[in-house]
Amino acid sequence: MDGRGPIMIKFPIKLAVASKEGLAISEHFGHAKQFRIYESTPDYCRLLETREVAHYCLGQHSDQSAMAGILESIKDCHAVFVAKIGDGPTEKLKAVGVRAVSRYGYEAIEASLLDYMQSLTTNGEDV
Repeated sequence: MDGRGPIMIKFPIKLAVASKEGLAISEHFGHAKQFRIYESTPDYCRLLETREVAHYCLGQHSDQSAMAGILESIKDCHAVFVAKIGDGPTEKLKAVGVRAVSRYGYEAIEASLLDYMQSLTTNGEDV
């Protein structure tokens, strides 16, 4: 801790998830064509909506206008859950107040979101 005390979070919060099939956190951030938006507390999570986005990663280069659209689309979320994400996109997300979370890659969505929410309430911050 840095002496400021725990971060206070007002629940519920929105969490974005990149998933190919809607069961697991199975999509790379740059390959996502949609994000599933969940409303979450430490006790429950429920799917609110699906937001379509333009494809960001184009092989050896990226589409910066697509990145701007993605940031706009999920900026109201506390975090985005992805299978993988690069340092550049992670920093861009951080700049708009969205945390990139890849530690639950390829795991079940609901169990992962609930575990994350428990870590927020237990530790007062991301782990």
